[in-house]
Amino acid sequence: MKIAILGAGMVGRAIAIDLNTQYKVTSFDISETSLSLLKAKRINTVQTDLCNYPDYPQMLQEFDFVVTAVPGFIGFNCLKAVIEAKKNVVDISFFPEDALQLDALAKQNNVTAIVDCGVAPGITNLVLGFYNERMQVTDFECMVGGLPQKRVKPFEYKAPFSPIDVIEEYIRPARLMENGNIVTKPALTESELLNFDEIGTLEAFNTDGLRSLLFTMGHIPNMKEKTLRYPGHIDLIKALKTGGFFNHEKINFNGMEISPIEFSSAILINQWKLGLNEEEFTIMKIKVSGIENGLTKTIEYNLFDKYDTTTQTSSMARTTGYTCTAAVNLLINGLFTSKGVFPPELVGKESSVFDFIFNYLAERNVIYKKSEY
Repeated sequence: MKIAILGAGMVGRAIAIDLNTQYKVTSFDISETSLSLLKAKRINTVQTDLCNYPDYPQMLQEFDFVVTAVPGFIGFNCLKAVIEAKKNVVDISFFPEDALQLDALAKQNNVTAIVDCGVAPGITNLVLGFYNERMQVTDFECMVGGLPQKRVKPFEYKAPFSPIDVIEEYIRPARLMENGNIVTKPALTESELLNFDEIGTLEAFNTDGLRSLLFTMGHIPNMKEKTLRYPGHIDLIKALKTGGFFNHEKINFNGMEISPIEFSSAILINQWKLGLNEEEFTIMKIKVSGIENGLTKTIEYNLFDKYDTTTQTSSMARTTGYTCTAAVNLLINGLFTSKGVFPPELVGKESSVFDFIFNYLAERNVIYKKSEY
C-alpha cells in the first residue's frame, strides 16, 4: 500500500511517521529542511512545488491514497487537483473555501475525500455527527486551543503551523448558529474567561470554526466554536489588527509593494515558531446538548494532551495528525466507501466508524474523557 503525504510541516511529518509503520509512505514538500527530518526517519521524500497542480496526475500515479497537509492558502486547489487525479484523499488543510463545492467533482472521479479531518475541525464534527443520529440536538459548543507550556511575553503563544493560517483565523469573520439562524460576528469577539483544572484560566473568543457544520447540521438551533488562548492575547492581536498589520491590500513602501499580512507573518514566524522539542499542549471541551427519549441530556468530551517526550512529537501534531491517519486506515480497511466529499460529521454516524477512530487515537495515547449529565 503506497501513500503520498502532501506537506511535510510539523503535522504532515507526524502523519508520515505514523503511517510509515504500516505502509510505504512518500512525503512531498518544497522545503528541503522539512523533508530532511523525514529522511532521518528513512521515509521517502520528494522536493517539489505543490502549487504545480497540472503535475498531480503523474506525480500521484503510483499511490493508492493521498493525504493533503498543506497551508490553508493552497489547500482548496491542492485538494481539487488530487480529486482530479482520481485519488482517494484525507485532508487536514484549514482553507477558507467550502470543500463541499468539490463534492460533484469527487463523485464524477469516483473519489472518496474526507476533509477537515483533524482535531478541530475534525473530532468536533465527528462527535456532533454521531450524537445527531441518536438524539435531538439543540446546542453544540466547542472550546479549543493549542498553547505552549512555557509562557513567553508578549504573545504567550506558539504556532505548530504557518503563522498566516493563524492570522486568518483572527481576521476571518466568525459564523455561528443562534436560534436557527446563521449570524456573523467579528473574530476575537465575545471573549470570556474559563477555568481548566489542568492549566488554569484561559480566554475564549469567537473564531470561524464551525465550517461545514453550518450546512450539514443546519437544523441544530445553536452552535458555536471558540478558540482558547492565555489571558491578554486577544488585546495584543486586536492592536495589530487595528493597526493594519493584517491587511491584505498592498501598500507602497519606498517604491516597493508590500502586503501587510505577508510582512507580519514573516515577522511573527520567529515569535510564534514552535521549537522541535518545545513542550506544548492541546486543550478542548466539546458539549452536545439535547433531548433523548424525552429527557434533556448533555454529552461532554474533554481533551488535555501534552507533548510526547518519548517520540518528541508535539501535541497538536498528535491530536490532528493521528485523527487524519485514523481516517486513512478507515479507508484502507473499507469501513467507509461512499464517494464524494465528506466532512467528519458525515463519516462518523455509525458506531463502527466512530469507535474505530477513538480507539485508534487511544492506542496512541490521545485520550478523550467522556461524561454525561
